[in-house]
Amino acid sequence: MTATTPDPAGAFERARAGLWASLQKHLALIYQAEAAFKQAVAFADTFPFSTAEVEAGQLADYTRQRAALRDLFTDETTQLDTLTKAIRTKSYAEDEKKQLYLLLLGYLDIAAAVFERLRVQVPRGLPADEELAATQARFERVRSFARLHVKGIAGLLG
Repeated sequence: MTATTPDPAGAFERARAGLWASLQKHLALIYQAEAAFKQAVAFADTFPFSTAEVEAGQLADYTRQRAALRDLFTDETTQLDTLTKAIRTKSYAEDEKKQLYLLLLGYLDIAAAVFERLRVQVPRGLPADEELAATQARFERVRSFARLHVKGIAGLLG
């Protein structure tokens, strides 16, 4: 290849390596937020828990860590949505795109397990959070989109 001719295989390898490195960094952030949230909710044996049985300081820490995890969920979902659109529009071969979606899907499955804590580990009587519900729906759309592309749309239509 000459210096002026782009190397499509090299571009894909760089994209795959970059995605892998990025997902590892994001997983580290998610695991860190999960650890902080787990520690903040350690006082509860069952869920939903009663706020009347929790000390004010513990409840404040729980609220702060829950907000941090929720914000991370919103940010990650926005970035994942953008990433899936970027993969879809790249001129990679379908098998290459499948590889990228497969990496992404692995990350999505791990992230989903962590972010599920926002729905399960809550106090009784927690008011509905429409923004969180919208983020959850968007996250599931991104996850379904990635899963669909890993399975292969052509295989589903045939």
